[in-house]
Amino acid sequence: MVTENQTVGNMPRIGEKAPDFTAITTTGPLKLSEYNKGSWVLMFSHPADFTPVCTTEMSAFAEQKDWFAERSTKLIGLSIDSIHSHLAWVNNVREKTDVFMDFPIIADLDMKVAQLYGMLHPGESTTAAVRAVFFIDPKGTIRLIMYYPLNVGRNMDEIKRALVALQTADDCKCALPIDWRPGDQAIVPPPKTLVEMDERIASTEYEKVDFYLAKRNLN
Repeated sequence: MVTENQTVGNMPRIGEKAPDFTAITTTGPLKLSEYNKGSWVLMFSHPADFTPVCTTEMSAFAEQKDWFAERSTKLIGLSIDSIHSHLAWVNNVREKTDVFMDFPIIADLDMKVAQLYGMLHPGESTTAAVRAVFFIDPKGTIRLIMYYPLNVGRNMDEIKRALVALQTADDCKCALPIDWRPGDQAIVPPPKTLVEMDERIASTEYEKVDFYLAKRNLN
């Protein structure tokens, strides 16, 4: 059940507060704003329980749960299935593969959360959520959004890279270049005045392609 005065059907955007909700999950009732306190949250949707691509994805999140926890990040899954279907699927995957999807999975039969977060794309399906991933920071702000179609699985390596990049950019107050990974240089913010431009040109502190594109090492 959605508990906040949000317009169902709107698609949240980067930089906005994550719409709050209360929902039934496989670990019990969950209120996003409470679950989010003091940690990052990755909320991801899958089209349906007992489907092959979704099983590979949700299992991968379960296998990486400790990695995410070490980076102060909690997981939430979602599909437009009943709580009974979720529980049966979780148990089936545990029996067949020994992978336990013990993070909360939202039972969104009324599609309220899926609609609230723009997870329903009619060109794909009106009854199954696309493969969305929402990165929500400890302040409850949406920082990054990924969408994949029903027939293509997500890239776990990129999800992990993006999370580390967001946290590093926050901690180091910097921007990060294409394909950035830990250990790579960061982008120095470009100058904003003529004086700053001349200071940058004269500086030997950074690795420079030109005054507007300079890089630095991170501690």
